[in-house]
Amino acid sequence: MTEPEWWKTAVVYQVYPRSFADSDGDGIGDLRGVRQKLDHLVDLGIDVVWLSPIYASPHDDNGYDISDYQAIDPLFGTLEDFDELVAELHRRGLKLMMDLVVNHTSDEHPWFVESASSRDSAKRDWYWWRDPKPDGAAPNNWGSFFSGPVWELDERTGQYYLHLFSKKQPDLNWENPEVRAAVYEMMRWWLDRGVDGFRMDVINFISKDPALPDGVQDPVSGLGDGFPHFGSGPRIHEFLQEMHREVFENRDAALVTVGEMPGVTTEQARLYTDPARREVDMVFQFEHVGLDHGPGGKFTRRALDLAELKHSFARWQEALADVGWNSLYWNNHDQPRVVSRFGNDREHWYESATALATLLHLMRGTPYVYQGEELGMTNAPFSAVDDLRDIESLNYYNATVAVDEETPIDVLARVAVGSRDNARTPVQWDDSPGAGFTDGRPWIAVNPNASWLNARAQEGDDRSVLAWYRRLIALRHEEPLLRDGRFELLLPSDPRLWVYTRTAERRQLLVAGNCSDGPVTVPEDLLGEWADAAVVLANAPGRERLTASLGPWEVAVLERSVPVT
Repeated sequence: MTEPEWWKTAVVYQVYPRSFADSDGDGIGDLRGVRQKLDHLVDLGIDVVWLSPIYASPHDDNGYDISDYQAIDPLFGTLEDFDELVAELHRRGLKLMMDLVVNHTSDEHPWFVESASSRDSAKRDWYWWRDPKPDGAAPNNWGSFFSGPVWELDERTGQYYLHLFSKKQPDLNWENPEVRAAVYEMMRWWLDRGVDGFRMDVINFISKDPALPDGVQDPVSGLGDGFPHFGSGPRIHEFLQEMHREVFENRDAALVTVGEMPGVTTEQARLYTDPARREVDMVFQFEHVGLDHGPGGKFTRRALDLAELKHSFARWQEALADVGWNSLYWNNHDQPRVVSRFGNDREHWYESATALATLLHLMRGTPYVYQGEELGMTNAPFSAVDDLRDIESLNYYNATVAVDEETPIDVLARVAVGSRDNARTPVQWDDSPGAGFTDGRPWIAVNPNASWLNARAQEGDDRSVLAWYRRLIALRHEEPLLRDGRFELLLPSDPRLWVYTRTAERRQLLVAGNCSDGPVTVPEDLLGEWADAAVVLANAPGRERLTASLGPWEVAVLERSVPVT
């Protein structure tokens, strides 16, 4: 019998299928490619594979625009390929978490095609349709996450439809019970095929204020901030509890649900993840990955303040200590590579990749590894607009170049640093021209550093990022203290040292990392308290005890007994 909360001791690995492994040479990853790499995942020690969307799609937003929820896109394979993958995963003791995208569909989904066919369509109310204002303007002033307004005028019926993202991603109207019933039926269909849970894309956006009021206007773009009216909207808890009742209750298997929730607060997260409320098991929040965003958002970066980053993580650790559960992540398909973003991918590539991994994985929560992260993959050197594939990046670039005084080169430099495409370059399996990802021409260019940064080069090397991740994940599994032990942040204001403890009963772990490019002195009181503690894990050769100095990006994990209090 599976433990009901098995995911509390699990490590999740996200596969972005398009860029993971290509089995047929067309330059696009596929399900058979995933199957071929399962030994890598087993050797890594992961428990769950989270599969980004593989549904039928026009791929305006790389599969997050779904045209058929119950079909596999031919780019990735067939339903038979999917069933074989599920069987292989389960045979190896791994679970599968699917991506669930139900805030919106593709505009090519039959539901929307019928909805758009006429004002009298039986599915007209499945989406958000509104008349223009008397002057012909859009129904409100909200801005889209992918640039421009959230409204698109349908000339044929004379009404606008709402799309928080691309105009090819119209938002479903969850106020309509028929929509909810159709979504729940689809979810049950996937669970019946053997899926073990869902990661729910922007799920806190599904409830919107039906009045759709204007948002506070941005003085530069002229667009309004609609988030207060759709982020964790008025019926969100009702919808999630209904979903739990209709989809997840009374099933033999213990399933996992993860809600991606941009803008969620700690107070809201406690509600969403409180087991007694039966909503979701954990949430993805974005506070820590927004701390280096400048005043203009993700494409205007500012230097990271380590104290601010530590404080953010500590807040979430403390807020969900007695109720709920954390998701721990640095990377995913939407985030630049952490070793380039928060670490040093040049002089201290190995040290910063392993330090950042350790500091994340040993907190309380479920850790997520994004494909290639276990190799220390870095951001890509995008030098031309033609190198980019991401709709968000391209829309921002085009909109900014059209109105801004910056040169296109300067805009591209900003976009390149923050682009989601940094996470989407092919996984670097070896040093061949296609990096072992494909025998064909990859859909997006391989990072040139695959010549040395690849899985084959690291296999068998005890001092590799891959070997470190294997040890780290093994420690997660072997050390029960890491599940429920109390978290305490030490030296909260220190600008270079990141130090915390995990404590349970009579044992305590110290996690100490130097997050800087130079040596740092360990405070005397900390050194005195931990001088005799044994080192459990260290990324510097020969580290046996905590000493007066930690080298650049050095991290050490120590263990000691503590008296009962």
